[in-house]
Amino acid sequence: MNTQHRLDVTGMISAPLGSWRDEPACQDDLRKLVTSNAQTAAKVRALSRFLGLTGTTSHVRQWESLLEVAAIDVAVARMLEPHVDARGILAEAGHDAPDGSTWGVYAAESPAHVLTVGAEGEQTVIDGEKAWCSLAAELSHAIVIAGSDGGSYACAVDLRDPRAQVQPTAWPSVGLQEIPSGSVAFTKTPVTVLGPPNWYLDRTAFAWGGVRVAACWFGAAVGLARNAVRRHSKRSNPSTVGEMLIGQLEAEIFSIRSVFAQAAAAADGSDEYSRARAWTVALTVRNIVYSGVRRIQHLSREIAGPAALTGDVGFAKADADLTVYISQHHGPRDEAALGTELRTKVDHNGF
Repeated sequence: MNTQHRLDVTGMISAPLGSWRDEPACQDDLRKLVTSNAQTAAKVRALSRFLGLTGTTSHVRQWESLLEVAAIDVAVARMLEPHVDARGILAEAGHDAPDGSTWGVYAAESPAHVLTVGAEGEQTVIDGEKAWCSLAAELSHAIVIAGSDGGSYACAVDLRDPRAQVQPTAWPSVGLQEIPSGSVAFTKTPVTVLGPPNWYLDRTAFAWGGVRVAACWFGAAVGLARNAVRRHSKRSNPSTVGEMLIGQLEAEIFSIRSVFAQAAAAADGSDEYSRARAWTVALTVRNIVYSGVRRIQHLSREIAGPAALTGDVGFAKADADLTVYISQHHGPRDEAALGTELRTKVDHNGF
């Protein structure tokens, strides 16, 4: 199998009027890579090459590629997405990724784990512990966010350095079993600082990154929907209730595709978006996608029936993986954040 760039844009976002039931022409080759027994790092490298994902790939291509990976296996999309994110961050900061490197992005904060950045002689180092470091034992590098008196910094670190120690952790999760997310202890570990203080969060690309994650959620839901519709079409006497549910599914999927198409036009278009403007768009998209994905997940279960959840390993795994993945959306808190953004604009602009 040729693992060079083979995937044509699927049109799930760029052409939202097309059939969502149609898989990309290279789906068989893509499926072989996604479902292979390769280790995480090898799989991430192979998929990045095959999909043509670099630090400067267009947003719509990133989103559509990850969507199709998630439609096959949500966990693999969850492995690949931070690598794509990190490559973009490095490119934006003017740094190259070492050949063959695989990346995570560890930005989540935990009150029980504090990571600081400072100087040790002429070297910049990080010290402390970082929580929620997904796949840290399997990746070569990461971008971690560390604090200082002057703000937070994005720091590129080699996870193979002996001064970076992955901590033992239990991971009893039913969904995303392949993505253990424990902590890493750093002891004066050398890093390369990317950008000025608070640069990581202040970037417009940070907002578009939130949409990229939502594309993975949507891809997982599309995978469930495709499975459910195939099952329904094979029934000898399909019920009218099933037909009604498929109609509802069609409407939900079209709505989300349309939202992504608008977001892609903003992210890849010629208009310059401020970070604040992009963040409002991203919050809106994520809230819409979150609600729609939950609805698609429910409809897919109803259409497929209990046999899929109890007898189809792929369907049951995708359902469990998606449930865990969308839990990182903060629900009412993100909706409140969007409302605050909009109220602030009304207060400032008078409309």
